[in-house]
Amino acid sequence: MLSQYCFDGSKKFRINEASTSETHMCKDKEEAAQKLDQNNKKIDELQQKLYAEKKEGVIFLFQAMDAAGKDGTIRAVLQCLSPHGVFEAAFKQPSSNELAHDFLWRVEQQVPAKGEIAIFNRSQYEDVLIGKVKKLYETQGHADRIKNDDVIKDRYEDICHFEKYLYRNSVRTVKFFLHVSKEEQAKRFLARLDEPEKNWKFSAGDYSERQYWDAYQKAFEDAINATATKECPWYVIPADHKWYMRYLVSEIILKTLKDMDPQYPKVTKEREAEFARYRKELEQEI
Repeated sequence: MLSQYCFDGSKKFRINEASTSETHMCKDKEEAAQKLDQNNKKIDELQQKLYAEKKEGVIFLFQAMDAAGKDGTIRAVLQCLSPHGVFEAAFKQPSSNELAHDFLWRVEQQVPAKGEIAIFNRSQYEDVLIGKVKKLYETQGHADRIKNDDVIKDRYEDICHFEKYLYRNSVRTVKFFLHVSKEEQAKRFLARLDEPEKNWKFSAGDYSERQYWDAYQKAFEDAINATATKECPWYVIPADHKWYMRYLVSEIILKTLKDMDPQYPKVTKEREAEFARYRKELEQEI
């Protein structure tokens, strides 16, 4: 049932054909909330095993237009997890120090260890989304041999190689594109203006980005088609209904962890013998 949302390089992603509002896996908000709660319990159990086993790490990566609901989705789906072995990395406008390094440098610093879950709130894909739409690479320092016409194509290739390298070194990357409509984004911006408790969320910069809507849609489509692989797939999530988006993300996270199949480490016979000795000594103190 999740296959319709998954892009792994076996089919083309056409953004105009991807729904932003369908909810076919849940009949209503109440059912979605119930299923989300059930999934969260299972995710928590699997995360504990993942942390104990320490054989594999995973990155859950979120990209979206402004007001699509990244922060709320991350909070709703992953707040159930223990802080041990789970962290969020938010990638905002790069600093001067980050710009002085290769574009993947700041991402490399946040790669999880085996047994850990990393949540990427934006990611390396900023460099082929806003970087592409605004042509930021034209004003960033680089060697004369680097041709501007090749930068985005080369970055797609570098990202694919980077994610394949991580996969070969026991770190999976699962990528979510929270696909919101322009109309729904406008409604959410209005809510930020109308509701005092949401005023802090409104940014004139976010609003001004709407003039580039079509260019961003094309940039997302191109990035997904260029970097979707079987090992590191993209999931395109309808984001107009937050309750459905959050439930659907939880299903995919749960499926990923089930596929990883973490197990608590088995106790050897030697350790069992040690436990028996410790048990005997402790019982004598009671």
